[in-house]
Amino acid sequence: MKRRQRQINITKASGVVLPFSEQKLMESLRRAGATEETAREISEVVIHKLYEGVPTKKIYHWAFKLLKQHSKRLAGKYHLKQGIMELGPSGFPFEKFFSEILNHQGYKTTIGEIVSGKCVNHEIDIIAEKENHHFMVECKYHNRTGTVCDVKIPLYIQARFKDVESSWLKLPGHGAKFHQGWVVTNTKFTGDAVQYGECAGLKLIGWDYPDGGSLRSQIDTLGLYPITCLTTLTKYEKQVLLDKNIVLCKEIVLSANILLQAGIKEHRATAIISEATQLCERIAKDKNGH
Repeated sequence: MKRRQRQINITKASGVVLPFSEQKLMESLRRAGATEETAREISEVVIHKLYEGVPTKKIYHWAFKLLKQHSKRLAGKYHLKQGIMELGPSGFPFEKFFSEILNHQGYKTTIGEIVSGKCVNHEIDIIAEKENHHFMVECKYHNRTGTVCDVKIPLYIQARFKDVESSWLKLPGHGAKFHQGWVVTNTKFTGDAVQYGECAGLKLIGWDYPDGGSLRSQIDTLGLYPITCLTTLTKYEKQVLLDKNIVLCKEIVLSANILLQAGIKEHRATAIISEATQLCERIAKDKNGH
């Protein structure tokens, strides 16, 4: 017999109030790799803690803590969205993070290059090249939940891209190349932003957009997770590593000395490396020649 679920309204970070959905909670847990049984157990505990108007942040915290008891690796994956928001407050770690995602897909990238446009100079977050394609990639990073990219962002980026493209087209060999502007964000796009991007020919990549090519799906497919996902690192240690320009878990997996050089004691470094290796299973296997 199916139990009746009491109706509880929850409050999103944006302030929007909507009914709690057990299905959505379980989907997020399964997406992180939890079994059906584990997702059900965690969901039942969370449901008993609910109260009217509970913030979604608190629901996430409950679920994360419970999942961590089952598996640090799964908790790290579940922490992905929040982990990316911990890369801030500056956007540079996010730019490096996304450039690595591109590099793993065969792009050649440069970060923070000054480019002369037809009218003015522009500092481009990432310039990416692959075969005869040349891209201007602008990263719009947010470290607060509930923030979205509205239509003003792609409008602004498209204007910058057209100014840069005018100069690129005059470079030797560029006349036959395909040029495109990209907007990449760790949050969501509004409907107008998506509509304008599609109409203008901009490529938009958001947390859950587009289907099959979103930021989240690319990270999961490639196994590239930020160090801020690791549950064994303290907040202070994460910041020390970010200050040293260490953004990816794979950097810890491939070079264990990174942690010791950051002042982390050997006994703790062993636990951190173990978690990073589990989170980056594919990369760890490549390192070991499997």
